[in-house]
Amino acid sequence: MSRIKSLTSSLLLGFEVSEAVLAKIARNNDGYPPYNIERVRRTGADGQERLRITLAVAGFEESELEVMLEASTLLVRGRQSERPDADYLFRGIAARQFQRSFMLADGMDVLKASLHNGLLKIDLIRPNPQQEVRKINISIPQ
Repeated sequence: MSRIKSLTSSLLLGFEVSEAVLAKIARNNDGYPPYNIERVRRTGADGQERLRITLAVAGFEESELEVMLEASTLLVRGRQSERPDADYLFRGIAARQFQRSFMLADGMDVLKASLHNGLLKIDLIRPNPQQEVRKINISIPQ
């Protein structure tokens, strides 16, 4: 069985963007902050799938976190500021910065973000895609 080395197969038309997405995913792998992605149970009759991203951001205040939706990319940034008045005897917790990005599928949107007990929760919604079936007429040139 042969393997497709990239998304250049004649059977994958219009997937050039997917190759760039896969490359971006491979670069975004530093592991900090750790996160979970979970499917949230549907509570309404709207039939929309809900997802929740939970990031462990202990030590960050709300003012030090930024959540942005840019095109189809969800960006989460954290910037802790140094405390100039602190007189440390031992320092094992560093003030750290991070940027974590998540590629969102078409149609996904951010509902809300909340910070509680060191966990940043970002709720997403994915509307049910409308399945479209079209008949393509075949014309015969004259």
